[in-house]
Amino acid sequence: MSDELGFEARTVRPYTVTGGRVRARSDLPLEALVEALPGSTSRPGLPPEKRSILHYASEDFISLAELSALLHLPIGVTRILVSDLADGEYLRIISTTVNEELPTGESPALSLSVLESVLNGISAL
Repeated sequence: MSDELGFEARTVRPYTVTGGRVRARSDLPLEALVEALPGSTSRPGLPPEKRSILHYASEDFISLAELSALLHLPIGVTRILVSDLADGEYLRIISTTVNEELPTGESPALSLSVLESVLNGISAL
């Protein structure tokens, strides 16, 4: 019986975190990089999961896959939360495809520091 309750808790929590949604507005790749916009970490009124995403994204570029692992949330849930934060202009998502950025449309510069950050994140896994 207790195993059933544990399964229910693991199933219900992601559902409540996303407000019942099962798909993000955009299909972000696992390796998409996320960066917190200036001042976004000090804005009040966000749930703990979104505050954690902003905390990790404010330190350095971080991939969607890394966020999912750090938050102990399914990748689909993390995609929805990151998409919400990008829509609210809390973060910027940089696609791994050269000259493609989501959702602002600015042209990203894949500098050496960004590539080193990705390599360090992969090495840490």
